[in-house]
Formats: sequence, structure tokens, C-alpha cells
Amino acid sequence: MPFYEELLQATEAEQNRLQSLPIIQSALKGEVTRTQYIAFLTQAYHHVKHTVPLLMACGSKLGADKEWLREAIAHYIEEEIGHQEWILNDIAACGGDADSVRHGIPVFETELMVAYAYDTIARGNPVGFFGMVHVLEGTSIQLAIHAAEALQRSLDLPVSAFTYLNSHGALDLEHVDFFRNLVNRLDSGEDKACLTHCAKTVFRLYGDIFRSLETVQ
Repeated sequence: MPFYEELLQATEAEQNRLQSLPIIQSALKGEVTRTQYIAFLTQAYHHVKHTVPLLMACGSKLGADKEWLREAIAHYIEEEIGHQEWILNDIAACGGDADSVRHGIPVFETELMVAYAYDTIARGNPVGFFGMVHVLEGTSIQLAIHAAEALQRSLDLPVSAFTYLNSHGALDLEHVDFFRNLVNRLDSGEDKACLTHCAKTVFRLYGDIFRSLETVQ
């Protein structure tokens, strides 16, 4: 079985727990408040702004035998540059204070997920970081566009308030194909195990970010 299929099977329970969270189900039904949507975008900004630095850090830690993976990371970086600015634009379109978000700090749950990603690269196996990539891009595809459509209707916001969700839902379809081909090239059992472990952990940490939104009115 290709490793990508193994990864899907190994993380199915964690993915199902994330998708079943009440706040996510409410978003898909268009039943969250504008304040909660802005709170989601705020935390998205605070982890998305680390995507390129994390990719760079990951690439710098790879050995010569992973040059092909370093080249793939360069492609990812080109795709991801500047996406955090899309989120700030969405916040402004919602009537939020984008400048305050830019200079603010994330909630503990977001800070912990980002810190875990850096630690995986620095102290563990840098290949493991792609477990986080799997979680964030896979979740975007399945939830982003549907949530954006429902929320735009219920919150009566302009389409310009959903750039991040709409673009990632479509863009990550291409990314997942790229990701599938990439991880299927991995031939080390250690690399595969580290990537799977990171994915399982990030599903939990990402879920905690969404749980933190439930207290927002």
C-alpha cells in the first residue's frame, strides 16, 4: 500500500474527532458569529505566518539524501508566501482590526501547535513536519469551501471576507496531489513513523485551537 494511503488510515480516528467538533459543525451550518469567525481568522494568521519559516527550517535540516525533498519544499514556499496577508485582508473585510491582529499574540493553543512544529524540526526528525502539512491542507479541502459558503450567507459578509477559506479550499486540492506524490517517495520507516506521529499530534493540537473558539461569543 502506498504510504499516503497508510497515513490516511493511521490518522482516520484523529481526523474524525477534529471534524466532529461542535464549532466546526456549527461553521458548516453557518451557525457561528462574526466574532467567532474573526477569532478563527486571528488564530489562522498566527499559525499561517509561520508556514514559510517552518518550511525553510525544515529544508535546512535535511541531509544530502533528501535533496529531492528540499526541492519540493522550495516549491511549497513559492506557493505559501504572503498567505497571512490574505487573512488580515479578510479580517478587515469583516470589520475587524487587522493591525491589532498583526501585532497581537495568539492564544495558548495556537502558540503550542506552532512550537510543536518547530520542535519537531529542531529536535526530532524534520520529515515529521510534513505531518502538520497533511493536517492543515487536508482539513482545508474538506471544510474550507463549505464553511465559507455557509458563513457568507449567514453573516451577510462580502466575498472579500473569505479569501483565505475559498483560496485554500481550491489551492489545497493541487497541494494534496503534490503531497501524495511526495510522501509516497519516502522509503525510510523512521521518516514515515515520525510523519505519522506528527500528524496525529497536530490533529489534536489543531482541534484544541478550534475548541478555544467555542468560548468566544
